[in-house]
Amino acid sequence: MTDCGALRARLGPALASGTLRIAAGLPVPDVADRSTWDTVPAAAREPVLAAARHELDRPQPVLLASDWARAFRDGVRTAYEDPARALRERVAVLAVAAVLTGETAQATAPPGGVPHLDGAVDGLVALAEAGTWCWAPHDRGAAARGEVVPDPGRPFLDLGAAEVAALVAWAEHALGPHLDVRAPGLRRRLRQEVERRVLRPFEDVRDWHWIGRDGDAHNWNPWIHGAVLTATLAVVDDAERRARLVRLVVEGLDHYLRVQPDDGGVDEGVQYWWLGAGRLLEALDLLAAAGGEALDARDLPVLAELARYPHRMHLGDDWYVNVGDCPARPSPDQAWHVPFRWGVRLGDAAVRGHALARGRTGPAARPRAGLGRALEALADRRWTTAHAGAADAGAPWLAPHAWLPRVQVLVAREDGGSTHGLTVAAKAGHNDERHNHLDVGTFWVAVDGRPLVVDVGQPTYTAASFGPDRYRAWPLGSDWHNVPDPGSPQGVGAEHRACDVRAELGPAVAALHADLTAAYPAGRVARWERTVRLVRGPGAHALVEDRWAGEAPVLLRHVLAGSVRVERGRAVVTAPATRPLVLTWDPALAAAEVADLPLDDPLLRAVWGEGLTRLTLRAGAAVRALTVRLEIAAEHRG
Repeated sequence: MTDCGALRARLGPALASGTLRIAAGLPVPDVADRSTWDTVPAAAREPVLAAARHELDRPQPVLLASDWARAFRDGVRTAYEDPARALRERVAVLAVAAVLTGETAQATAPPGGVPHLDGAVDGLVALAEAGTWCWAPHDRGAAARGEVVPDPGRPFLDLGAAEVAALVAWAEHALGPHLDVRAPGLRRRLRQEVERRVLRPFEDVRDWHWIGRDGDAHNWNPWIHGAVLTATLAVVDDAERRARLVRLVVEGLDHYLRVQPDDGGVDEGVQYWWLGAGRLLEALDLLAAAGGEALDARDLPVLAELARYPHRMHLGDDWYVNVGDCPARPSPDQAWHVPFRWGVRLGDAAVRGHALARGRTGPAARPRAGLGRALEALADRRWTTAHAGAADAGAPWLAPHAWLPRVQVLVAREDGGSTHGLTVAAKAGHNDERHNHLDVGTFWVAVDGRPLVVDVGQPTYTAASFGPDRYRAWPLGSDWHNVPDPGSPQGVGAEHRACDVRAELGPAVAALHADLTAAYPAGRVARWERTVRLVRGPGAHALVEDRWAGEAPVLLRHVLAGSVRVERGRAVVTAPATRPLVLTWDPALAAAEVADLPLDDPLLRAVWGEGLTRLTLRAGAAVRALTVRLEIAAEHRG
């Protein structure tokens, strides 16, 4: 192998030696090991069994061809992807419950005695019978043929296929002994489907775009490679072929690892950290479990930085600084035991503490995050014990400031170690980032951990979300970000970027300075300089300072979450469970305009409620500088 990166440099010699033994199977005991599953603590077991009872009380989701076709007919993806996800989650919940209860019965036994096992079997068969595991917008073959139904003879290996393959592999591994008794033939069928839909396409087609040989390796890479690795270890019996597939996985993961910035920054945000960097950490854990020390590359320095990214973006409770398509409140159904065990391995109290604090907001195991993740969490006594323990004192992950120079994001807190007071975040960057929004120079302000000057985040995806019409979706354009409008929205592409970016990090002040001129179409503005500054100490406040040159009319946008009251030179934002935020400016320099935006998108409503408000400051024609001050209302300080 040539052009070798850090992962192949570390693991390549062992993989090429021909003597390395890569163990078959996955790193949790199967259902027959009752010493593991019967001793899962009740606090971890009961939420899973309750979720399983809920699943058994409702019908199994049905996958319809007409829903799959909607991606081509009217651009709607959710009509198929929502029930497909619900079916995967149902199988995962019922499979975990079947492992915990250990229920089993002969193939000829009447129905009703093993509801979790039979329910898991029904779901697995439905997945095996599905015409495709691919999500319709990704199936380039169907689009090229002008067809709206999948071709089972031409499987497309995408994220959807990866998700089902990982689920099936874990179910086949964990429930195998009981499937052999209750549903003889099912394991053989499941293995055939994984072979046909995932493993053979992975072996035979080596120019999948998501491999990233051209340097364009994104979250698809570890997401799919991790699933292929899982399936390989679970269903491939031939040791030589297993080693060959693992070599391909390592080669692919290396492409992803090579493009990760050394500061651990993720330009797609925390939600996509779980689907990219987080999947990489899981895959490396799995490699080490399968190959021992020879396949253990978990001490590569960048991995520790990647593990730190989520807590660096944390604002408070379930709120995070959300760049790109990341929601401000990412899904809580995550594998929190993964960053927890990385924090333990690294000896990093911040990584460990953040994972444990966020994990304690729900059950120890969350099957909605994936069958394998739930099984690993339940089998990890260190995790279940810590999860059930008393809350740790303090929040060591809430550093006074975090600066990620590669993705050019700054997060600064009034009080380190606490969500109390102001938290200010700002980004520079460029407009060709992963899941990009037109947001160069944007900023966030949170009070007591709750964002009040906000980024809208990801709307519901459609077939147009990743095409030439992407920025027609209003949450993605610069008009609904906290950036200037010098008579034009920001331009699309990497050339539209911040320049002369500099972070100022001190005990009294933390600030991000950037020249935003190039973020806009050429000639639109002669110069635009922005500084976003947090001033600590008595009377703590934030300042957003803009200076520009040019003749175009200037608008300064502020997207606000909460009830907004505007007076002359002043706006007050009030939201539940936090103190009011006051924005002030010189009314002689700019007039305020307010637009209320009711929200009908279900994803956005789940984060922000019924609506958001945009405060626009229209600068006077002769004005070339404006400062906005943001602070907690004086009567609520202290």
